[in-house]
Amino acid sequence: MKKLIPIAVATALLLTACGSGNYAATQLPAEPQAAPTTSTTPAPARPCTDGLGPLASYAPDNTTPAPGGVMPAGSWMEEIQKRGRLIAGVSADSLNLGYRDPITGKIQGFDIDMINAVAAAIFPDAPTNPRRVELRVISSPQRIPSLKATTNPVDIVARNMTINCDRWHDIAFSAEYYRSGQKTLVPRDSTVTSVKQLSGKTICAPAGSTSLDNLKKANPEVMPITADTDTGCLVLFQQGKAYGISGDDTVLAGDAAQDPYARIITTERFSEEPYGLGISLLHPEFVRFVNVVLQQMKDRGAWKDSYDKWLKAALGPAPVPPKPIYGRVPVKR
Repeated sequence: MKKLIPIAVATALLLTACGSGNYAATQLPAEPQAAPTTSTTPAPARPCTDGLGPLASYAPDNTTPAPGGVMPAGSWMEEIQKRGRLIAGVSADSLNLGYRDPITGKIQGFDIDMINAVAAAIFPDAPTNPRRVELRVISSPQRIPSLKATTNPVDIVARNMTINCDRWHDIAFSAEYYRSGQKTLVPRDSTVTSVKQLSGKTICAPAGSTSLDNLKKANPEVMPITADTDTGCLVLFQQGKAYGISGDDTVLAGDAAQDPYARIITTERFSEEPYGLGISLLHPEFVRFVNVVLQQMKDRGAWKDSYDKWLKAALGPAPVPPKPIYGRVPVKR
């Protein structure tokens, strides 16, 4: 099977070359380009130490302000208001989740709708004032460091990030806002029906993602390589440096839409990937506030509207939105 053009290469150039349109968007400094590397064995995951599962977040309480209302003095929401904008770490190359439209230059998608809802809850004029949101483009490995940075951190990360106990040691999560799952993308003419049949094959997964660990568990005999972005994996696939890609079904749906020579093994889903919005452990009141915003989106139909717009065509009718799980208590720091 011969591929005529590297579609992802062209797309990547558009993603990084365009302006941000109606959004104030920034790009973190480019990381040094290097050849794809074979991943080393990951460190053991750290367990939840409070007796709760990973999905338990901080419950809203009587101190949590209503979206659109006055933000409490000393809260992180008030700090965001004083600054004049919400700073969010996002993807710009995950089609339908967070991507830069090559025509308008606007970063948009399902994850971006979550950010816009949070911004509108703090700034009522956010829907008509693009300066209320700064979308900072980050790679998968930058998600947690961008929240923990001591200089110019982001307020929130919406980048198809799986909630797990290991990450709760470093950052806090909102309640679950979407349940994805891991699948595998292979050449269209491949007869493979399971990741178990990919022994000895080079498979790409984003660096710093749970997809990499899940892939190794599903088949320890694959040859994993990594890229910093989802588009990076698609480029390696199109260049023939990777036989396939393994990752969240939401991301792979975007990859397949960009490459007619690719298909997803739809009959096999070998992980559950609950998405949460990442927030600093230093701001539990902001987590509670965001949880109110997410619940309002689900109750008012805005969540379903966003799903139908961005994901329905690739993944089918909208599922029931994930129900929040609460009970976690912030640790004083």
